[in-house]
Amino acid sequence: MNEVIMINIAGDDRPGVTSSITGILADHDVAVLDIGQAVIHDTLSLGLLVSLPAGTEAASILKDILFRCHEMALQVRFLPVAADSYQQWVAGQGKQRHIVTLLARKISARHIAHVTEIVSRYGLNIDRIDRLSGRVPLEGVDEQSKASVELSVRGNLADASDFRRELLQLASEMDIDIAYQEDSMFRRTRRLVAFDMDSTLIEAEVIDELARAAGVGEQVAEITERAMRGEIDFKESFAARVALLKGLDESVLEGIADSLPITEGAERLVSTLKQLGYKTAILSGGFTYFGHYLQRRLGIDYVYANELAIENDRVTGEVSGVVVDGQRKAELLREIARSEGIDMEQVIAVGDGANDLPMLSIAGLGIAFRAKPIVRENAKQSISTLGLDGILYLLGISDRLSSASTQPKAANS
Repeated sequence: MNEVIMINIAGDDRPGVTSSITGILADHDVAVLDIGQAVIHDTLSLGLLVSLPAGTEAASILKDILFRCHEMALQVRFLPVAADSYQQWVAGQGKQRHIVTLLARKISARHIAHVTEIVSRYGLNIDRIDRLSGRVPLEGVDEQSKASVELSVRGNLADASDFRRELLQLASEMDIDIAYQEDSMFRRTRRLVAFDMDSTLIEAEVIDELARAAGVGEQVAEITERAMRGEIDFKESFAARVALLKGLDESVLEGIADSLPITEGAERLVSTLKQLGYKTAILSGGFTYFGHYLQRRLGIDYVYANELAIENDRVTGEVSGVVVDGQRKAELLREIARSEGIDMEQVIAVGDGANDLPMLSIAGLGIAFRAKPIVRENAKQSISTLGLDGILYLLGISDRLSSASTQPKAANS
């Protein structure tokens, strides 16, 4: 019967360690059942689970590895694995796999301790922990700093909603974001991302900017407040606000578009998504004039919003065509996915308002971004502490990979 042994090697990292050790194993026809390696601050941790062929002189193989590790000033430990223990490990591969992602400006031991306590309490085992964000300088963090750690965990959850609820409550208490996802094949095969525009891709509400330019800012704000209280629905409030813009000179729109504040991380996110082959869309209850401006600036593929009617260089106070409300956003998202041949599980939707909930609910990954409480509570995921490029972490894309994907390619020599 084959002998199973766990080999743990640790010490200063250098080129050739893995090659040297596996070369010894290869010389003796040893099978590698599992392998894992991590390097933290130039310190190596290498683990190999191996099966020695029946009749093999184990002592000779282990002695060769011991001597080689001594030559490289590495520590090595050998642990025999019983047959029943190995079979139990093999049986564990059928258990559910999950991804828990922490996002914040800075992640502390306290954050990790509380998250992993919840993971442990639900009977889940952590298989792997990866830092997705870049290396942090000792000087501290600034307003644009990003930190993200991803936990790959394994185990069967009786009620995933309870687990998610506890993580969300902890995130609120500790002022960080914690995302929970099933580790399915769709997680790394997303192909379409749809964004709300106002207060998502841009840090402004365009209709408020237009209202101030038209001298009706207070009236529009009052209607908005009534809509938020549920006294009037979106279409009614939208029509009332647009009507107040009647007579506004068209030239004002260009000035507002040129000064729109792009949300932190938006340009990096869209640029990275384009490099990775994603399709992108703006689905907005705002206006196409500004959607097309962002399309040109960011390189968005699709834009659907409301067409602000203009006659004789003046806003008429009406919109043309079907009003893009929450339900219309969901319909448009389905249409784009269908036309691109993309499964809805491969779709990501991002928004901040209640009228974004229909599209967030049908997307494989719905993300409430710096959203109102009701939206955060009903969306599958939420990001409040970072910019839009924090979405890359939810896709398992590290800063190292995203930076490499957006570097200009060298010309052929």
